Amino acid sequence: MRDGKAGAIAIRMDRVSKKFGDYYAVRDLSLELKKGEIIGFLGLNGAGKTTTIRMLLSLLKPTDGSIHLLGSKVDSGNYKLWEKVGYLEEASYYPELTVAENLDIARRMHRIADREAVDRVIRKLDLDAHRNKKAKNLSLGNRQRLGLAKAIIHNPELLILDEPVNGLDPASVVEIRELLLDLSRNDGVTIFLSSHLLEELSKLVDRVVIMHKGRLVRNLTMDELERSLQKKLVVGGRDLAAMKRVLAEHGFACADTEDDRLELAEDRALDRPEQIAELLVRAKQPPTHLSVVTENLESYFLRTIRTAGRTDA
Repeated sequence: MRDGKAGAIAIRMDRVSKKFGDYYAVRDLSLELKKGEIIGFLGLNGAGKTTTIRMLLSLLKPTDGSIHLLGSKVDSGNYKLWEKVGYLEEASYYPELTVAENLDIARRMHRIADREAVDRVIRKLDLDAHRNKKAKNLSLGNRQRLGLAKAIIHNPELLILDEPVNGLDPASVVEIRELLLDLSRNDGVTIFLSSHLLEELSKLVDRVVIMHKGRLVRNLTMDELERSLQKKLVVGGRDLAAMKRVLAEHGFACADTEDDRLELAEDRALDRPEQIAELLVRAKQPPTHLSVVTENLESYFLRTIRTAGRTDA
């Protein structure tokens, strides 16, 4: 880690709520993020993600609770804190100025004396070919790169990013993922990011936090998430009804799938799929398909939201 404080807390939210009139956008949110960790912040529209990010950035004041970033309480008057924080909520820029001119303004705003900082961040975000192009003429993806360049030009210790890969092509998404991983692993930068690209998040983050209707409903490390994902043994064959009878005779419950196969969810089937194949072969119903299918992050997210919705009802 950058300051050698492995395990130190970069973000601490203690029972934070934000109320607009009688409506709670965020309710009783407690969350800790360690330095150097990457957290994925998930939720449907209206879940409280944007409100939380704006409170982290001191753009909104919590109704209740407290927020600390890098050991300092978040306060609009705590100017020194923002020297350590970079953020991208929506790529902003001066449309009539070039990429280099936009970044030079960011350099001066952060009081960075080294003029080479602009060249370094242009190279890091692969904006060399666009350095003299007016920002208004950039593609959506390159505008997003410019926003990220502004967010990291001052080498922040904490990055708060809302949809950082919005508008990027698949190759660029991989490049940004590698950049963020490098910042976290090698520079100790803590990254708090929100994105709707759930499968991409799963390749990047150390922890997943899911919000629903202003409340935190899941806070899992990726190892914990992996153990929470549902797994099913999917079996296909020529006579599903006969295969189902054979499996039932041996105590295996199975369900039909939409694509004319059978699903088994019991651990003893998942742990020994070869036993299922052997049973079917002996009964002269050999499987034409046999695979263990693991739920992806998107399916887990939707299942979690449905469960949380039933709890709220």
